[in-house]
Amino acid sequence: MTTVNLASYIDHTFLKADTNSKQIEQLCKEALEHQFYSVCVNGVWVPACRELLSGSSVNIAAVVGFPLGASAPSAKAFEAARAVEDGAKEIDMVLQIGQLIEGNHRAVEADIAAVVRMVEGKAIVKVIFETGLLNDEQKITACKLSEQAGAHFVKTSTGFGVGGAKVEDIRLMRANVSPAIGVKASGAVRDRATALAMIEAGANRIGTSSGIAIVSGGDSTAANSTAGAPEANSQY
Repeated sequence: MTTVNLASYIDHTFLKADTNSKQIEQLCKEALEHQFYSVCVNGVWVPACRELLSGSSVNIAAVVGFPLGASAPSAKAFEAARAVEDGAKEIDMVLQIGQLIEGNHRAVEADIAAVVRMVEGKAIVKVIFETGLLNDEQKITACKLSEQAGAHFVKTSTGFGVGGAKVEDIRLMRANVSPAIGVKASGAVRDRATALAMIEAGANRIGTSSGIAIVSGGDSTAANSTAGAPEANSQY
């Protein structure tokens, strides 16, 4: 895979609580320079990204219900709608993890569907599972519920929970959604070899703050900017 092709898989991500405008500027600059697929940010930074990326092919993804997934469904739907109004073309929402583990599948599906309906025709929706908290049966159920609810992608992790993306999880998720549904690997994907392994396993997108290291084949700490460098409280 060429560097250009690999860059087109990457959602260049920065989601720290103390993110500032200079870091967002750097994130967008890097995304433009390397032609990453998108930047992925918290909703408050979407308007700034829209301005910084204006006229480019780089998309904007906003996280919703992040990182716990425990917001009320109506709050998630509103958050998604506002992000789209501000310029996001993709929504990465965290599902109701506790409800899934408890077996309240109807609530999980309804939560996802509320977000999908709110942005229908305006943005795609990726559903974050937090796979490190789930067993295989729960991951499969999450895949089925996400697709039934109309989501466009299933995604491994927030990058702030336990564990991160694993090749076996990507294979499992790919096998349990239809070909029309994308699979996103996120959390602890920090080098080219890992990214390529995820893609080979079935990932259509890579969420990472180590995009520069991935496309350059270098070390994630050395290759990334201040904006993109991995942090102790995040596996991105």
